[in-house]
Amino acid sequence: MSTLEAINLALNSVIDPELHKPLPELGMIESVEFDSGVVKLAVLLTISGCPMKEKLKSDITSTLLKINEISKVEVIFGVMNEEQRNNVKKIIRGGREKFIPFAQPESLTRVIGIASGKGGVGKSSVTVNLAVSAALRGLNVGILDADVYGHSIPRLMGILDKRPTAIDQTFIPVENFGVKVVSMEMFKPERSDPVAYRGPLLHRVLEQLLSDAYWGDLDLLLIDLPPGTGDIAISLGQLIPNSEIIVVTTPQIAAAEVAERAGRIAHQIKQPVIGVIENMSDSTCAKCGEKISIFGSGGGEETARRLSQLLGAEVPLLSKIPFNSILREGGDVGNPIVLTDENYKKCFDNILDKIIVRPKSLVGVRLNLNT
Repeated sequence: MSTLEAINLALNSVIDPELHKPLPELGMIESVEFDSGVVKLAVLLTISGCPMKEKLKSDITSTLLKINEISKVEVIFGVMNEEQRNNVKKIIRGGREKFIPFAQPESLTRVIGIASGKGGVGKSSVTVNLAVSAALRGLNVGILDADVYGHSIPRLMGILDKRPTAIDQTFIPVENFGVKVVSMEMFKPERSDPVAYRGPLLHRVLEQLLSDAYWGDLDLLLIDLPPGTGDIAISLGQLIPNSEIIVVTTPQIAAAEVAERAGRIAHQIKQPVIGVIENMSDSTCAKCGEKISIFGSGGGEETARRLSQLLGAEVPLLSKIPFNSILREGGDVGNPIVLTDENYKKCFDNILDKIIVRPKSLVGVRLNLNT
């Protein structure tokens, strides 16, 4: 094998950190020259100012220096023209025009909407920690922050002020902790700008966030829904008919009545409700060891009972997540609690054990969640 052949073979192992495909497959290698131990490589970026430019250079250099005949690697970056970018879009979309991949019959991605009857129950915190726990197991996970008015996922995931990389009308989700994230907040000129959308426009926003993003091959997509039973909840059932719902509530009995409505609207649009999570449950006093029920008790069980009666099938109470200030503190600094606290990690792992069957690997395998 010649040195040039070895170089081209090695380049097939260099994966674009955002598109997760080999550089040659994406048409990013414009030319390769080799002379007297020196490789000169012309690489085409999808956009100017690509945030992954230095990582690409590092990955290319470290890969090629493993070849004995090479002593130096020079990488020269250029930018793709419109035709080349269109070709990249065709490759990542499998040759199709814009579409929602999770709504296709052949999709292997499990889509779960995280819903609540009202705000303030910790629905977004549950979404983030469940997603990161799944990623720690080796699953390919995404979060869509569909809470258009009250988006908080970027802060909770430690990606404030991060913007997706755009290739014309296609964009690449921001990734952290092994989870791909898309949020309305990422597209606002300023974080403090309010979002004032109504009716049909909300449906279009959700559709665009689902179809314009290049998610890659996901095992699990969690959708952080707005609280209540508004347009977005209905649109999710229309856009992704195979999506399912987990309802988050608090221990308050009064909250059960409100949480039931989120499950009721899912039932009306034929979305399976696969479980209830009680957040802000009993905690243990660090000083005396006594159990503290700040928000009462029984709300999770009552919500599960009501929904089971409504659906005519068991809707299990998946977990009671204890109330603790460290959960809030982790969210404030963008460091999900499952990364630092073993007890909370076990709590969310137990939820995953109940909803996901994973015998070996989820690559190319449908997640058989019991409904």
